[in-house]
Order: sequence, then C-alpha cells, then structure tokens
Amino acid sequence: WSIFWPYQDLLVRSKRRWVLSTIELEEEKDAHVFFYPQINFDVLDRNTGEKLDKELAFDVEIQDINDNPPKFSPPQVTVNVKENIQGITLKVTDIDKENTPNSKFDITMVSQTPAEPKIGVEQLQEGLARLTLKGCFDYDKATKYTIVLQAKDHGTKPKTQSSTAVVTLNIDDANTHQPRFKERQYNGEAIEMETIANVLRVAVEDKDTPKTDAWRAKYSIIAGNEEGIYKIETDPETNEGVLSIKKNFQHTTSINLQIGVKNIEDIFVCAGTNPPTDRASVTLKMIDTNDPPEFEKAIDDIHLKEEAEPGKVLFKPKVQDVDSNITRYELQTDPADWVAIDSKTGEIKSTKRMDRESRFVDDKNVYTVVIAAIDDGQPPATSTCTVRIHLTDINDNTPKLVNNSAVMCGNKVNKIKVPAKDLDANPYSGPFHFSLGDETQKQHQKTLPYLNYSIPLVIMDQQGIAGHDTLQLTVPSGTHGNDSSIKHKDKMHTVFLAFVSCVSAVLLIASFCKFGPDKIEILPKDEGNQTLIQYNQEGGGSPCMVGLSCSVRVNSRQRCAIFLHQAKHVF
Repeated sequence: WSIFWPYQDLLVRSKRRWVLSTIELEEEKDAHVFFYPQINFDVLDRNTGEKLDKELAFDVEIQDINDNPPKFSPPQVTVNVKENIQGITLKVTDIDKENTPNSKFDITMVSQTPAEPKIGVEQLQEGLARLTLKGCFDYDKATKYTIVLQAKDHGTKPKTQSSTAVVTLNIDDANTHQPRFKERQYNGEAIEMETIANVLRVAVEDKDTPKTDAWRAKYSIIAGNEEGIYKIETDPETNEGVLSIKKNFQHTTSINLQIGVKNIEDIFVCAGTNPPTDRASVTLKMIDTNDPPEFEKAIDDIHLKEEAEPGKVLFKPKVQDVDSNITRYELQTDPADWVAIDSKTGEIKSTKRMDRESRFVDDKNVYTVVIAAIDDGQPPATSTCTVRIHLTDINDNTPKLVNNSAVMCGNKVNKIKVPAKDLDANPYSGPFHFSLGDETQKQHQKTLPYLNYSIPLVIMDQQGIAGHDTLQLTVPSGTHGNDSSIKHKDKMHTVFLAFVSCVSAVLLIASFCKFGPDKIEILPKDEGNQTLIQYNQEGGGSPCMVGLSCSVRVNSRQRCAIFLHQAKHVF
C-alpha cells in the first residue's frame, strides 16, 4: 500500500482494511485538517513497486457540533454616562464554524433595574450590539442602572448555547436645570463719579449638582449698560452675581438695568426647545455729589510772538458747572512768572516779555501754563486746564563767538577756526558773514613778537543783524630767540607757555570738529587785511613779521577761520 496524506498516523490498518482512528477532534482547534481533505491510496507490487490498480481517493470532513456559546467581550461592563448621552456598544463573538446555525446568535434584554427610562438593545453587524435609550436619564430619580443582556445561538446539536453580560451605567449629572433668580427685582444705591467694586449682589437657585459647571452661574447685563459703565461677575464661592461700577460717570437719576443668568455648561433638554435665559431687573438710586467745573477744552493752544509787549490778553476760558457756581480761578503753573490770571473771569494776561530762548520754553517753542477753576460746592470741586503758548521766533539775538579766546603756535600753524552761534532759529541765524571790526586800518607788515592780540570781529546773520565780538589770540613762540637781553628765566617761561599753548590749540581745533564733518575751505585774499592790536608787551621776545588777513567762506555749520600769515623774517 502507498498512502499520501499528511495525517496518515490517524489511519490504522486492520487486516486488509484501513480504518480512520476514532479520536476526538474539535473542529475549532483542528481546522487545519481541512487543508488536506483528500486521502490517496495506491496498490503496489512488493517486488517491483509498480502500481497494480488504479489510485483510490476519497475525502475526509470533520463535522462541527454546537459546543460553544456566543460570548460578550467583556462579560461585565461599568460605564459612566451623562444624562444627555445615549447609547453604549458591546461586542459578541461565537467561535463555532462560521455561517452555520452554531455561530449565529440573537441578543436580547433579560432585565433592567430600574425599569425607566426604557433601555433597548440593537444588534449590529459583525457581532456588535448597542444599547439604546428611549428618552433621557434623570439624575434626580436614579444615579445607577443595571442591565442584563443574553446572547443565544441558533444551534441545536447537541443543544442551544447562550451566555449573559451585565452592564452597569453610572449616571453623571448634566445641566438639565436652568438657574433662576431668587427675586425678580433688586434695588441698590451708588454714588455718582465713584467706582464701586460691590454695589449689589444677586442670587440664583439651581437644582444641578453644586460646584459643577452645570451649577455654576454666568451672569450678564442684557440692557441699560450701553456705555459700559457697569459689570457683573460671579462669586465662585457663593455663586452670586456681584454688580460693580467700573467707570466714573455723572448721573443724578436712577439707573435701570436688566440682567440675565445661565450656566457655564450649556442647558440640555431631553425633548422640546431650550428654555429662555432667566432675567431680573435692577434699579440703582444715584446719590448726587458736587461735580467739578468742566472746561470746554482740557488743553488749549494759543500763539504769540516772543518779546511781545506785556499786558496782552492771551486766553479766556469757557467753563460749565451744573451743580455749583464757580467762585474763583487760580494760576497753578507759571514757571517763568510771565502771566497773571483774573481770579473772577479766569482771563490770562502777559506780565513780561516772553523769550523763546528761555530755559522755561521746551524744544518745541511751547511755554506751558496751568489754571484751575474752583466752585462753591460742598466740598469745593476743582478742575484744571492746560494752556500751551506757542512762541514765534523773532530776530532778537545777535551772533556770538562760541569761544572768545584761542591759541596759535606761531612756528606750527598759520590758521585757526573760530565758530559762532546764534540763539535764534532759521532764518534769523546762520550761515553767518564774518569781517574784521576795524575797517579803517590798513594791512601792513611789521615785526611783531609772540604775545597776546585782541582781534575785533563783526558777525552778521542771514538778516544782516550784526554781532560784535572780540577774539583774544595768544601767539606763543615755539623756539628760543637770539636776543641777548632775554634772561634764562624768561626763556624757560616762554618755552613753558608755548608748550601749554600748543596743547590748548590742539584741543581747541579738536573741539571745532564737533560742529560737523564738513571741511571749510578758507582762502587768503589780498584785501580786507587789518592791523593787530598789541597789548601786554612785557619783556623782549623773538620778533616776527606778521600780516593779518581774514577771508571767510562759511557753510551751515557757522564756522570761520582766521589766517595769520607769517612774513619773511628770521627768528
């Protein structure tokens, strides 16, 4: 015999027969037999091994019996659900052979405690079952439900199989009750022109679970707060509404508000529409106070030329006071003491000439005055007005030298820079025109010692207004002379002065650089030369021939350079 079957150990040879052993097979566990359902037999010659007959083949099939019940997964379920949440899904499986009566089942409700609201079960595809609710849970009536479900198959051999599951539903409270005001009308008092954090408290009733969002109240002002003066908030401890005044206001009559309340969690209604927001009325009696005078403008601007004649009326206020009479006006800020105020009318007059260049005027040419109006109320009330006086510039300042002294080392340099300034603004300031002050003197050259010189200058602004200034120029010697009459002590003194003067000149020239990066080209000319005035001639010094020539080309940086040209001489 030749047998082809992977499971031939299940075959037993009995005399001239092969018998399939009568072992117990479980279709659900030994389903792999079905992968090789056919057994093939051949009869062979013992000596030659040749087939003696046709091949014999037959099929083997394992017959399934109903030995497994449908089972819930899991068999016990505990779920927390809201009052307004419907449905819960369970899974049921049966491991008997698919698509047979043994694996098909029905799910039914065995019991429900308590009985209302009615809970049903809906069987879905792929072994799923869902609990359904007709109506809504009511937390106030029951907080726990126990449901017993049964799954029963269609098999009959050897018998019908079934199992049960227990589902426990714990009900969570949802917002099913609308908060309601304890009163329909609330009354309170408030003082006008004051912010009050707790004018009035209102209370509500709510049957939902305390300290939950279904219970916590959320208040609002529905009408009467168009200007945003009031606000209402919730006290988290008491759940009361706290009405406050958040802005100053003037109101002498009663205030009527309408307020509403709802919960943080939205309301749920099982059937029908949501109820409207509960409302209440609030009346606030306003206590009148003495309102301060009110200027038509809290800040007013006027314009005035500087140095104008005193006595001019600059400003007359417009003020209203609905409660009292204005008794007096006062001047509160006048740093330069330039104005006076009429205590009865509030009229402001200038008492002195106003200078735009004063330190009391800001960088925008504004002089600020503050006045106050005081009424006769009890207690007296005060309000203020700021008067900004814009001063227009006039040409009331002449150009001046920035520094009236300079040092020039005669053997080192032959020119220095002389900056000027004018306190007036454009067009009453630079660029400037420079000239020597003594036009009658003629240029000449003569031997001059290294001493101190006074140079008169005329500096004119754009409008031709001239300023007269004098530059004190020191010309120290940088070397020793050959004059035998100079004592050794004087020589040493001259050398020391020359050293200090050279250092000062360097510092002075460096300081001029701060006026701007532009270079000023100053060219010597053959005319307009003047004579230096010599002073403080003590002792001898090395003489030199000096000619003074001033030729100026000035830019917007307002600078001048004066050249001292050394003539040919021997030191």
